[in-house]
Amino acid sequence: MDKFHEKPNVFVGEVTIKVQDLEKATAFYQEIIGFQLLKKEDKKVILTANGQTPLLTLEQPDHVIPKEKRALGLYHFAILLPTREDLSQFLRHIIQVGYPIGAADHDVSEALYLNDPDGNGIEVYRDRPSSQWTWNNELVHMVTEQLDGDGILAESSKSWQGLPKNTIMGHIHLHVADVKKAEEFYTKGLGFNVVSYYPQAAFLSTGNYHHHIAVNMWQGANAQVPSKNSVGLKWYTLVYPNEAERQAVVERLKQLGAPVRKEEDFYTTEDPTGNQIKLVI
Repeated sequence: MDKFHEKPNVFVGEVTIKVQDLEKATAFYQEIIGFQLLKKEDKKVILTANGQTPLLTLEQPDHVIPKEKRALGLYHFAILLPTREDLSQFLRHIIQVGYPIGAADHDVSEALYLNDPDGNGIEVYRDRPSSQWTWNNELVHMVTEQLDGDGILAESSKSWQGLPKNTIMGHIHLHVADVKKAEEFYTKGLGFNVVSYYPQAAFLSTGNYHHHIAVNMWQGANAQVPSKNSVGLKWYTLVYPNEAERQAVVERLKQLGAPVRKEEDFYTTEDPTGNQIKLVI
């Protein structure tokens, strides 16, 4: 894999989502997706792929309500597998258990899409080598075409043994109220670059990745900010290479008028739609 998710790049490290039934959600993420249990608390479960690094946290809020229709927030979080062989094993596993999926070839990547029992969106994908990506005027070429499922299945005959140890959080894709405002926040504030546009959507990254973050208005102009206790995204982390770079981001956010709070060993901010972000090192 190319090194788009390590220094000096800025990338998504960990995602926390809210679920209605913690036991049911935990079973899904272990048995269907293949996470390992790292830590379990009363209303929270932390999941990992390598037995050490938190990738996904599930929380069951008090008085939790189902995912609201046409709400802003999480479109999907994306789990990046190391190889096409891994994607092959995962696809065969999903077919065998009979779980419903979608699929697409994005030219830069091959992706499978599914929802957890609460309707939280998940992408499981593998990247093509970046040497095969096409760039034009600093924008990367991405498409949405039919996935070669048979070709992927032919890559491996091995059975799925859960997420490989070097699985990472590849990117996050968000429903926002205004793409242009979100773009300004993520570029001028957080230091990302726009690398692709779709209708009513923008894709952003550091280090010429195809995207660490995507934002869209596909829920429509009247989409609402979700209730605090509803199913969906709680927060995600952006990992900065050092304190100096993080401090520069904090200052830029303040100049933009974005909220920034110092907590323990991280800062918390939120994009113009209210998506919560933790800035970590």
